[in-house]
Amino acid sequence: MSIANRVIKNTGFLYAKMGITMFISLYTTRLILNALGVTDFGIFNVVGGAIAMLGFLHAAMAGATQRFMSFYEGKGDINMQKRIFNISFVLHFCIALFVGILLLFAGYFFFNGFLTIPEERIYAAKVVFGCLIISTMFTVMSVPYEAILNSHENMLYYSIVGVIESILKLAVAIYIVYTEADKLIIYGVLMAIIPIIILTVMRIYCHKKYEECTISIKRYWDYVFMKEMTSFAGFNLLGASSSMITQYGFGVVLNSFFGPVLNAAQGVANQISGQLMVFSNNMMKAVNPVISKSEGEGNRTLMLDTSLISCKFSYLLLAFFAIPFIIETEFILKVWLKNIPEWAVLFVRLQLLKSLVEQLTFMISRTVVAQGDIKTYTVVKSIINILPIIITYILFNFGSPPYVLYIVWIFFWGILGGYTNIFFSRKLCGLQYSSYFNKVLLPVSVISLVMIALGMAMKLLLDSGILRLLLVGLLTTVTYLLVYYFFFITEMEKNMLKNIKNRVFKFKK
Repeated sequence: MSIANRVIKNTGFLYAKMGITMFISLYTTRLILNALGVTDFGIFNVVGGAIAMLGFLHAAMAGATQRFMSFYEGKGDINMQKRIFNISFVLHFCIALFVGILLLFAGYFFFNGFLTIPEERIYAAKVVFGCLIISTMFTVMSVPYEAILNSHENMLYYSIVGVIESILKLAVAIYIVYTEADKLIIYGVLMAIIPIIILTVMRIYCHKKYEECTISIKRYWDYVFMKEMTSFAGFNLLGASSSMITQYGFGVVLNSFFGPVLNAAQGVANQISGQLMVFSNNMMKAVNPVISKSEGEGNRTLMLDTSLISCKFSYLLLAFFAIPFIIETEFILKVWLKNIPEWAVLFVRLQLLKSLVEQLTFMISRTVVAQGDIKTYTVVKSIINILPIIITYILFNFGSPPYVLYIVWIFFWGILGGYTNIFFSRKLCGLQYSSYFNKVLLPVSVISLVMIALGMAMKLLLDSGILRLLLVGLLTTVTYLLVYYFFFITEMEKNMLKNIKNRVFKFKK
């Protein structure tokens, strides 16, 4: 099967999963916000919200293991894959213990004057935090299995598990609405149990399905290669940890200056951004193994071309939904939520803008990871990741408004971090600035500007309501498709579209 067909097939599985899980998740958030109330919802986001932030940590560690798995799968070395799995298994067991101890230590400071939580809700917040520690340790230990699924590009099974997870979360939300017990405590406990169930199922499947999932530490242990993997995973973990600390730390800083109501607004913004990011994340998950395998095969030109196409499409997939959402944020939130937390409308818009800017270069960072020499790159990125929280804290001390958090975030993570990705890809992989400008920046900029201009014109002409929302969505969608197809589509992309069309009509027959 060609690379294009593999990407199309796997992306299709992921979008089918997304179509089911997105609406379940949005409805679940509405149930939880109204069941917990603004204050408890804010407390969960600042205390239990680290569960979501650990998604960055989890993805980064899985990415490190997947890089080696995909690299040696590209070389066709099954013995090396078994060695990687066993080393990764031991490595992540040790990391799980370290993370658990670290979180216990951090909890002492969180609950001794650092967080602003109503006195009567401190016990509930501590229970949520304890559940976080347990679920985190299990999540870390399951990383080698997720890496196996990704390296084999088994997105069908991954999608089935995702649908089951969403159904379990909906069941939890419905139970929370009707329970008479402390809703925040029950919600924290049940949300911590779900990842354990899901990831246990993934482990059982991998051992039955894949030859390299053989635990024989003594037989496959390699001290020299362990040092190489540990070094790579360590630097990868450094970058992910700095990102996670800042992401979670913003919620803590926001809480200490403005209280849990602002955390509720941030929680809504994160939820919406996370759901819309699924569209581009699905494609990135399908493409990541292709980039690593291309490097393993020694085909760097294919690796760079794949990363540039992925940058463009991951941005455009997010922009397709994010731009009309930014224009109509206030109306959509009124329809979706009964009670809109203060600052939520502005936070949602700025969060989506941040996500859009980051998509412009995110897949280029995968080329740096794929080639293996990530020491200097990771140190620079970690510094850029951690600076925003320091600067935001200083600005809040001088009386800056809450939205300054997002402005600082966009500059450092989106603009400065994006340039860093391009610079190191050019230095280590041979990426050309002109290629990035012509294949990514120019087309997405033109398409976005035209969408925004026409969408805003429609907003100014009509009163707020369902009709205007539909017309803004229709106009931006038509503009998006026409400008892309007539001005920026490439021959390779036309062939991919033809493959999709042929598959659809073949399926119908």
